Amino acid sequence: QVRLVESGGGSVQAGGSLRLACAASGFTYSDYCVTWFRQSPGKEREWAARIRTGSGVTAYVDAVKGRFTISQDNAKKTVYLQMNSLAPEDSAMYFCAAIRSACPSRPSEFPYWGQGTQVTVSS
Repeated sequence: QVRLVESGGGSVQAGGSLRLACAASGFTYSDYCVTWFRQSPGKEREWAARIRTGSGVTAYVDAVKGRFTISQDNAKKTVYLQMNSLAPEDSAMYFCAAIRSACPSRPSEFPYWGQGTQVTVSS
């Protein structure tokens, strides 16, 4: 049974940092696309950062480039999202999602999801 569990969310002031973790279990983990999505009230879920677990290749949406870093610990089957210089507009529920293929952009294409972790950034 594939399972993704996020952790690390919380409340910080603008300019602060958080590190999210997405722990995976129930699949081989190699050569998956793991993507961090975020969704704030009234907005569509959007991808923020992604990583190919086999190659380590990463990508970021423009809004988080230079502030967020996605990484992985293969031994722990965990993908991290280090978020620095947080701003109020980063406030959202953050989800990790996985698919055994190239990275699609649409949330509907991902079969595996975690339950989400809330990030709140105050000004």
